[in-house]
Amino acid sequence: MLPLSLLRSAVGHPMLVELKNGETYNGHLVSCDNWMNLLIRGVICTSRDGQRFWQMTECYIKGNTIKYLRIPDEVLDKVKEEVFSNQRKDKTISARGRGRGRGRGRGRGRGRGRSTVGSRGRGRGRR
Repeated sequence: MLPLSLLRSAVGHPMLVELKNGETYNGHLVSCDNWMNLLIRGVICTSRDGQRFWQMTECYIKGNTIKYLRIPDEVLDKVKEEVFSNQRKDKTISARGRGRGRGRGRGRGRGRGRSTVGSRGRGRGRR
């Protein structure tokens, strides 16, 4: 499971974000982007030492400052089910339509192309 797919499925769920500087943010994930930047609503921020608290309506967190994310188990279970169902679909699709032969790739035929050095002009070859 990829971190970004996990984050995208966690939109709307509560989460805890710990930053590299030690601060923690608790709130509901509104959105995330490809750089793991997060927008969180209903945020309670806790200081590094755990003695001070702030409440904010909305908070934007840059992805490169994130140290740790805590996501509810229900989101993890949902993503695992999606990954499992996608793997089953891929297996059924990949079993069909592989073409002829045993998957030897291209260019491994028998004598259909340029003639080799020892052919003495037989066959097609260079013109």
